[in-house]
Amino acid sequence: MVKWSCPSCGPEPGGEEKKGRGNPISVQLFPPELVEHIVSFLPVRDVVALSQTCHYFHEVCDAEGVWRRICRRLSPRLREQGSGVRPWKRAAILNYTKGLYFQAFGGRRRCLSKSVAPLLAHGYRRFLPTKDHIFILDYAGTLFFLKNALVSSTLGQIQWKRACRYVVLCRGAKDFASDPRCDTVYRKYLYVLATREQPGVVGSTGSRTCDCVEVYLQSSGQRVFKMTFHHSMSFKQIVLVGQETQRALLLLTEEGKIYSLVVNETQLDQPRSYTVQLALRKVSRCLPHLRVACMASNQSSTLYITDQGGVYFEVHTPGVYRDLFGTLQAFDPLDQQMPLALSLPAKILFCALGYNHLGLVDEFGRIFMQGNNRYGQLGTGDKMDRGEPTQVHYLQRPIALWCGLNHSLVLSQGSDFSKELLGCGCGAGGRLPGWPKGSASFVKLHVKVPLCACSLCSTRECLYMLSSHDIGHQPAYRDLPASRVLGTAEPSLGAGAPQDPGGAARACEEYLSQIHSCPTLQDRMEKMKEIVGWMPLMAAQKDFFWEALDMLQRAAGGVGQGPPTPES
Repeated sequence: MVKWSCPSCGPEPGGEEKKGRGNPISVQLFPPELVEHIVSFLPVRDVVALSQTCHYFHEVCDAEGVWRRICRRLSPRLREQGSGVRPWKRAAILNYTKGLYFQAFGGRRRCLSKSVAPLLAHGYRRFLPTKDHIFILDYAGTLFFLKNALVSSTLGQIQWKRACRYVVLCRGAKDFASDPRCDTVYRKYLYVLATREQPGVVGSTGSRTCDCVEVYLQSSGQRVFKMTFHHSMSFKQIVLVGQETQRALLLLTEEGKIYSLVVNETQLDQPRSYTVQLALRKVSRCLPHLRVACMASNQSSTLYITDQGGVYFEVHTPGVYRDLFGTLQAFDPLDQQMPLALSLPAKILFCALGYNHLGLVDEFGRIFMQGNNRYGQLGTGDKMDRGEPTQVHYLQRPIALWCGLNHSLVLSQGSDFSKELLGCGCGAGGRLPGWPKGSASFVKLHVKVPLCACSLCSTRECLYMLSSHDIGHQPAYRDLPASRVLGTAEPSLGAGAPQDPGGAARACEEYLSQIHSCPTLQDRMEKMKEIVGWMPLMAAQKDFFWEALDMLQRAAGGVGQGPPTPES
């Protein structure tokens, strides 16, 4: 018999006294290819554990050859490993950790269940539950259609089961969206942003790639509408806003510009041809220096996060505006696309947008909440509305944040890498498991969270959690400077600190250029009032500048319209 020994640890103690069991042989005597081949047959969990035993096995288990074999074992149909520093290891871990879990709020069984896992899926990037089914997009651009169906149980009984069968809806998808309201009953159509090969024009050879938006019925997966864009335009995100008859599609380009078009969703299932106009959104038209990184939307508002971490808001109804900001001072019903800058102390990484409240997470992992707090959905410990971003001090470095109709959820990670789900707000209907009466502070919910959970979503009937670990996505949080940790007062953006580091100077230059291009003094005063509305100032500061500009305008003999007040 031959016994292996770890080359870093040396022979086993007392090995000389054990007779008749052969001499220990170092693993280093075997060819590295053979050791890698043997290790590749281990489960992923055991490979990770083995890599932590010594330096030699760490190098062996970290070799791309090992992960290439593991990846092909987990996903035999995956032919391309993608790009990155460690493509095969990333692909293997993506497919090992992928999973969609859900917990129904009603019924007798209130435990976590797992949906069917498509064999063709290359990890899970994002998901969206609709009225009847669930859609999942993987990292290869394949969109899967997970169906609810009647199945027979082991006891021979027929039961209704969620997400138990799947089909491929389309390939080449970049992003997808549906009705932005929290209630899935309104999600009748699915809008898919995809890339398609288009035949070349007459007289040219070959084909060219164009982006398009395809609309599918969520109930059957049938495509009912398609719009194709010019090959020079490349988009990366799509969100919806507005009512069914005036559904606005917002498209984010690779260069950070926002385009929009309007469709009548009630006529999409009619066999006819449409001509829609793609226009540059006002946030990109009036603030051309801004480069938008991502968008979020609900039925009546849209939020933009720039590449420098600035936040800009569009609010389209007075009721939601009052809930979010506590006033109608700057709301203009005739110009609902006017972007409003939020005053924040640091760069924002991601956000969550509910019906009338929102959550923001900055680069230091701090959570800020704003808006209506009737049910305690802001997690501030009370039920007072907040017209400005307010920090929730007892929560730090969340993995995911979700805001619904009147409750909020936070996915957090402990020091031992275990995950837990926290919630606040209204607990009716079981939406806060373990807290039927709700809570005005974030409390730990009675939900078993998967180890690699990365995003979540809640509907009226069910709580969903997506599991997927991407080693290429490193934690982006920074440590808070010592002055801020000790409680030193930090300058607010309204007091002069730039919201976009490196971009504030360019913005001011652009503002001066716009004022200089106005032909008359009155036009310059009106342009200055408009710029004050764009700048990240406190509400009281904006009121002061608008009143001061009115006084100067009246002293100069002008008859201006003044700031956008409710009376005007």
